[in-house]
Amino acid sequence: MVQAQSSMRKIPDGVFVPKGQWITGVSVSYSEHTENNYSFFVVENINSDGYNFKLSPLVCYAIKNNMAVGGRFNYGRTLVRIDETNIDISDDMSFDINNVYQLKHTYSAMAVLRNYIPLGNSKRFALFSETQVEIGGSQSKVSNGRGEALTGTYSTSKDLSLGVAPGLVAFVNNYTAVEVSVGVLGVNFSKKVQNTNQVISGEQSSTSANFRINLFSIGLGIAFYL
Repeated sequence: MVQAQSSMRKIPDGVFVPKGQWITGVSVSYSEHTENNYSFFVVENINSDGYNFKLSPLVCYAIKNNMAVGGRFNYGRTLVRIDETNIDISDDMSFDINNVYQLKHTYSAMAVLRNYIPLGNSKRFALFSETQVEIGGSQSKVSNGRGEALTGTYSTSKDLSLGVAPGLVAFVNNYTAVEVSVGVLGVNFSKKVQNTNQVISGEQSSTSANFRINLFSIGLGIAFYL
């Protein structure tokens, strides 16, 4: 087991994660929102609620000093319910959005390769670079209106992405560490299939590349080095 500055086991200088180390962890996030007659710029009288939940467990094994391979699994669930919203762009252009409901599930499996870079001779702080290959998908449904005016759209997607996420790991005790990472590089492929009112079908394929720091992909989690 990793002993950060421990007298029970001395790790050689330049080694942060020794060969044979198991790394497990999980990151969980949850947020919810409620708006009552809330206004934001051109959007007025917002009455809505919803939540966002994400769960991401991680398992890795150090195949050599300061290098580990493993997998990460992701699941997310998002709900948005809009009872009433008015969008007032100008005196001649305004419209209402009422009775909108969206529920979306996302899931993915990710293969990861981690390289650790110790900060000097520290056994408590280090940088890491995580190369990621992710395969996943999503399911979502959106309904709008009520009664005979009700319309609905069901969508599924298949996604493939390649990315690099550097980060910082800091031990809070001999076995537990806090990890912070941020996405920097990424290539994404996605194909979406959509069906509206069980009559109209459509497809969308997209490819994107990102070569800048993405502040919306900052990850914070707890890892256990066993």
